[in-house]
Amino acid sequence: MGAEDDYKAKETKPQLGERWPHGGFRGGGGWISSDRVTSTYDLVEQMHFLYVRVVKARDLPPNPVTGSCDPYVEVKLGNYKGKTKHFDKKVNPEWKQVFAFSKEKIQSSILEVFVRDKEMVQRDDYLGKVVFDMNEVPTRVPPDSPLAPQWYRLVDRRGESKVRGEVMLAVWMGTQADEAFSEAWHADAASVHGEGVHSVRSKVYVSPKLWYLRVNIIEAQDVESQDKSQPPQVFVKAQVGKQVLKTKVCQTRTTNPFWNEDLLFVVAEPFEEQLVLTIECKVDPSKDEIAGRIVLPLNTFEKRLDHRAVHSRWFNLERFGFGVLEGDRRNELKFSTRIHLRGCLEGGYHVLDESTMYISDQRPTARQLWKQPVGILEVGILSAQGLVPMKPKDGRKTTDAYCVAKYGLKWVRTRTILDSLSPKWNEQYTWEVYDPCTVITLGVFDNGHLGGENSAGGKDSRIGKVRIRLSTLETDRIYTMSYPLLVLQPSGVKKMGELQLAFRFTCLSLANIIYLYGHPLLPKMHYLHPFTVNQVDSLRYQAMNIVAVRLGRAEPPLHKEVVEYMLDVDSHMWSMRRSKANFFRIVSLFSGVISMSKWLEEVCKWKNPITTMLVHVLFCILICYPELILPTTFLYMFLIGIWNYRSRPRQPPHMDTKLSWAEAVNPDELDEEFDTFPTSKAENIVKMRYDRLRSVSGRIQTVIGDMATQGERLQALLSWRDPRATSLFVVFCLITAVILYVTPFKIIALVAGLVYLRHPRFRSKMPSPPINFFRRLPARADSML
Repeated sequence: MGAEDDYKAKETKPQLGERWPHGGFRGGGGWISSDRVTSTYDLVEQMHFLYVRVVKARDLPPNPVTGSCDPYVEVKLGNYKGKTKHFDKKVNPEWKQVFAFSKEKIQSSILEVFVRDKEMVQRDDYLGKVVFDMNEVPTRVPPDSPLAPQWYRLVDRRGESKVRGEVMLAVWMGTQADEAFSEAWHADAASVHGEGVHSVRSKVYVSPKLWYLRVNIIEAQDVESQDKSQPPQVFVKAQVGKQVLKTKVCQTRTTNPFWNEDLLFVVAEPFEEQLVLTIECKVDPSKDEIAGRIVLPLNTFEKRLDHRAVHSRWFNLERFGFGVLEGDRRNELKFSTRIHLRGCLEGGYHVLDESTMYISDQRPTARQLWKQPVGILEVGILSAQGLVPMKPKDGRKTTDAYCVAKYGLKWVRTRTILDSLSPKWNEQYTWEVYDPCTVITLGVFDNGHLGGENSAGGKDSRIGKVRIRLSTLETDRIYTMSYPLLVLQPSGVKKMGELQLAFRFTCLSLANIIYLYGHPLLPKMHYLHPFTVNQVDSLRYQAMNIVAVRLGRAEPPLHKEVVEYMLDVDSHMWSMRRSKANFFRIVSLFSGVISMSKWLEEVCKWKNPITTMLVHVLFCILICYPELILPTTFLYMFLIGIWNYRSRPRQPPHMDTKLSWAEAVNPDELDEEFDTFPTSKAENIVKMRYDRLRSVSGRIQTVIGDMATQGERLQALLSWRDPRATSLFVVFCLITAVILYVTPFKIIALVAGLVYLRHPRFRSKMPSPPINFFRRLPARADSML
């Protein structure tokens, strides 16, 4: 197999769904017969575990020497041992811990549960044990109720006679669908100790609720400067957390400056930061002095859901620097500097924390404005194959892999499978879908926080990433795919392994999905009161930082490097490779025009006389009956769309190394792409100019990419890449063709002209349904590295 095939996504045939208990298939003629598998774990391969729930013990014998008992429980199955925490001086301890042993790795026919007394100096004292025969362990099938734990009498070492004390246990065979699965101590992770244990378990995270804070700085009064000889030149500095913004310096020197400037911040609930405003006077170009300061909690500002007017308020500022020590001056409020503000928390916008090219959520901040979900996305994260070893361990190289999936506000993280280059997770997650024109991102990482010798200050290393655009999926079809994990490194593109997934997009309301195609992607506030390009970029960067900080404070933390990789934090950085890739995307779009002109040239040269004669006939008919031009064009597009249906894509697209220009990139360009920003070049002037060039080129690159995206969306109209959109457009073409055949062309031209020249009163600021439909069409940007 060549490298070209190696970089492609492939279909797989895993054994999905539940099989109970002896090969019977749940939902398919086994236990329960139904058309569809009823289990919530029907998109993953079933894994069996032996679960041991250690609840508590009672009446344990005290140590004859110390007169007390420091008990703990050790669960032993073959070579695997799991221990509970120990209690000091407790004869009736409660542990409430669950242990899980993978059935694949069970080599022993007996399970032993030891109760021991922890000794500080000598060996731990043996109090008793309970022994289970593996063949007698019951099987629990969810959604059955959990198995009730029972009291078991402890026996001596030989297992012949009862000893003092009892332990409450439940032992059963189950699968990863069991409620105990996520909280269980897994035998696979036996080598992890301390805080590292938390980072091994699977976890669901929720992004913080983000708001835009809009502060309109209107004016100030009685601003005093130390230099009394002339009025001050004043500006306002506003700070929320690490975000700092400044107004322009008021052009006129006055003690009552006027600005009327909007400053925008990103803030997250719960509101921990405060808005700090300082009025500063320009003394000289390099020095500013503070004239007053005020700290406002974010709850001071009202929340608004639309663009209704917000009431402005005056605030008195604390004096700063001069005049503070003069008690009589400080208490005279009539001399206090005042500032006039209008502030609000914007609930009608969607706070962008990810690139709009790969957006996974477009709902406004305010929950009251949310619509009903239109579908359900279920993803089974099955396994990875052939992962690259990422770090040294015991004289060899290994990988401790976990997978993160991000869609909307919900992030999920699978458990970490230790020391395996082919980890099997088999975990299934579900998301509500509010818009099908969105992308789910999945990333695979190597866990660098396991508490071993290599994890001191370690980071979780990137292994690779997969994106899936939901609108390219057929509804109610289960896709089982193996995606290559591709990463661009200074040495070139590298395959790090493969990720096996199963996923299904279930449609709840086809009418709602079709309705969405004619509506804007983002909430209407983005179109009625849009942000500038610079504001969007800086606000997105701030939002990413806030999400990374908040998720980094969860337990276990989702680390900054993981969040930044998932959110494509560096996607707008300049890269020669990306620019070339975007340029060739545009070139490929024009190839259709070039081939059309070549065909016309052949017609003119009579290379095929029959074709040329037919073109002459068609040309004469269209000249004699110009009203046939438009309906014929639409009918022709309808026929092309129907013809292309046979060759429509059967699988969702994946990262394309050729499209990304990753295979043909030269080392010098890669060196530039992996250069630091700002650059690490020596000369200051070169550095400054080089950075400026890169930032400008980054903008140009984005524009070229946008042009390519628009052209690819045109192609997507009839390519069935988004089956619903092409269906709608094909039907529209047919209806339009029929209407245009029966309606005189003059009437159509007149109506079109009058609509185009209509009065502004009849125009809306909102984009029209055709524009909204066009913006929702998929482009090949999804497939770019």
